[in-house]
Amino acid sequence: MSVRVVVRTFSELCITVGAVIVLFVVYVLFWTGVKADSAMDHQIDDLQDQWAKRPVASAQPSRPDATSPPQPTAYRNGRPFAVMYVPRLGFTWNKPVLENTNVATLKKGLGHYSGTAQLGQKGNFAVAGHRRTYGDPFKDFPKLRPGDDVVLTDGTTWFTYVIDTKPYKTLPSDVAVIDPVPRKSGYREPGRYLTLTTCEPEWGHSHRLIVWAHLDSTQPVEAGKPKALRR
Repeated sequence: MSVRVVVRTFSELCITVGAVIVLFVVYVLFWTGVKADSAMDHQIDDLQDQWAKRPVASAQPSRPDATSPPQPTAYRNGRPFAVMYVPRLGFTWNKPVLENTNVATLKKGLGHYSGTAQLGQKGNFAVAGHRRTYGDPFKDFPKLRPGDDVVLTDGTTWFTYVIDTKPYKTLPSDVAVIDPVPRKSGYREPGRYLTLTTCEPEWGHSHRLIVWAHLDSTQPVEAGKPKALRR
């Protein structure tokens, strides 16, 4: 085989490998995002359809320490039960929250850590989301700051949490971050807390970024959107 043939064959191989790499990058950066956005929209549509069939109940806005939110029903594995809004991440940012944090679930939205508190209840309501790929829900996670609002609804109640910490970097093995009273959060007694987790660095998963928040207020959906979502 001549040197020219070897060089040409090697060049063609490099082009083929390059094309495969480009296609893979397009799949990771674009196509998984398209599919994830569609899946998230579908989850939210399903929730809104369910909520539209519920009987209307009236209530008054309250502080979390005044009147406990109504006890939620058990969450169904892999199914959506709430929608989250984070104004710091954009006023059009809204994602469904589903039960459990397995791979299939996180392709369709944010995942609630099974075994942690339910939405608005005493304990630590802990939620995970992808930093990159599958819609990039927590791409801008490092922008979160103390005082930022995180608002969720289960179709009957708005729950407004307020972030108390800057993003905290830790290892995936540090499961204490989702304890009922996370010791590194600064909290010292039981309360109604929220933990958000995502991967660090942006395109890796060697570490985790964490923020903690406390439940600041609740109000029925019939009272309109909470202040944090009004523009």
